[in-house]
Amino acid sequence: MGKAAVLRNRVRQYFQASRGRDPKTEALVAEIVDTDWMEVESELEALFLESEMIRRYMPRYNILLRDDKALSYIRIDYSSDYPTVTTTRRPLDDGAKYYGPYFSVGSVRQALKLLRRIFPFATRRATQKRATLHYHLGLDPGLEEGKTSLEDYRANLRKLMRVIEGKKAGVIKEVEKEMKQASREQNFELAAKLRNQLYALQSLGKQVIFSDKEFLDISKDQALVQLQTLLGLTEPPKRIEGYDISHMSGTNVVASMVVFTNGVSNKGEYRKFKMTRQRNDDYANMQETLTRRFSEKNRAAWGMPSLVLIDGGKGQLGAAVAAMKEQGVSVPTISIAKREEELIIDATESHIETAYLDKLLREPTAGVSVRLDHDHYTVNLHEGQYNAGAHSKNLGGGTTLSPYTDTVKLIQRIRDESHRFAVSYHSTLKVKQQTASLLDDIPTIGPATRKKLIRTFGSLRGVVQARDWELARVVGEKKAIILRQYLRPLAREMRENKMK
Repeated sequence: MGKAAVLRNRVRQYFQASRGRDPKTEALVAEIVDTDWMEVESELEALFLESEMIRRYMPRYNILLRDDKALSYIRIDYSSDYPTVTTTRRPLDDGAKYYGPYFSVGSVRQALKLLRRIFPFATRRATQKRATLHYHLGLDPGLEEGKTSLEDYRANLRKLMRVIEGKKAGVIKEVEKEMKQASREQNFELAAKLRNQLYALQSLGKQVIFSDKEFLDISKDQALVQLQTLLGLTEPPKRIEGYDISHMSGTNVVASMVVFTNGVSNKGEYRKFKMTRQRNDDYANMQETLTRRFSEKNRAAWGMPSLVLIDGGKGQLGAAVAAMKEQGVSVPTISIAKREEELIIDATESHIETAYLDKLLREPTAGVSVRLDHDHYTVNLHEGQYNAGAHSKNLGGGTTLSPYTDTVKLIQRIRDESHRFAVSYHSTLKVKQQTASLLDDIPTIGPATRKKLIRTFGSLRGVVQARDWELARVVGEKKAIILRQYLRPLAREMRENKMK
């Protein structure tokens, strides 16, 4: 997978006998079956498209653009009393508007630098009452000195957000209309300002590529189209939500909800759930999770998915479907069983059309197997290929290439991401509980002192390894002596484990 200004030259280099090729390229060429391409309008757009497709399909020979740490978002806290526009790598559930993800933070910042000259915005809350230098340069609205009202500033931000959403043509028409209106009212100063804004917008040309262009046309996404066909959906699933449960023998029970929009992970939409009851019952935990997710409040706040993917077998799938029925919700829902990576589909699911599955039952396809057991279909889209272990991303064995390889990879990515997110939250709670319980048992060490110790030394290990005088400086001599007496056995255990 790659990009090229001249497609013919790029493709030809792989098939010229005179051109020397390294072993990696030789292996790549040996696996070429067909070629396909998409035309875009600029190199920047080609870069965005290439990085997105690599994150979707995880091709073996493309490794440079896989790192999710490179993804960035535009954050606009539009509802704030002092709205700012910034870039971030970690979207939060803080009420701000997020746009992305974008592959190159440098490209995004360059685009915002150009847009700031057209739609002046603040990048941070002012700490002074007079207008900043950026205001005098025409880059800041001057909100702190009343140069612009909050209402006018937000109107300006609305235009900026529409450009980021890929609706530049509509904004140009709107600005042109406002300019003519100001001219008719003989408000020539405003008309001149709008004229400059209009010219700047028109001159952006191909420099800024945003939003809809970043998300690949999902009708061209093989995995989503295959899922639509396989499940008999009315359209490719635009929003897929994945769920998993994590706990240790019924303690610190949590659940994760990950969201894939148009086949790409959308971390700003992720949610996590802490169970109200601690129990070693994955079915009940899954039912509680889906009940809370599809409550009336959360449906209104988070929207509805096109497809739900449950990590588990028939039991977890049944619990999820039951929870949705209780909430009066009906969403296509499937599950993926561990190890064998088989899809479990409820034959009675009203939003899943089973005609295509029945066809696969009657007319077996190479690399695919379908079984019908009472009311459930078990679908293996990689017949003959097996995982080395649970939650493994690579399928090995088998000589027949499945026609559903892209679909399998997408489902695996969603399942693995939901598992990672759930385990991460569970581990965080477990560490907090362990730290709290050990310090809770020490006399004279109350909640305020515990917080002070953890804040100062970073963790329980840091408290254990602290010197006597460091503890005394934080909690005083008397408490330090008591603390050291209780922590000495733990310090000895840590040293022994380190020696082993």
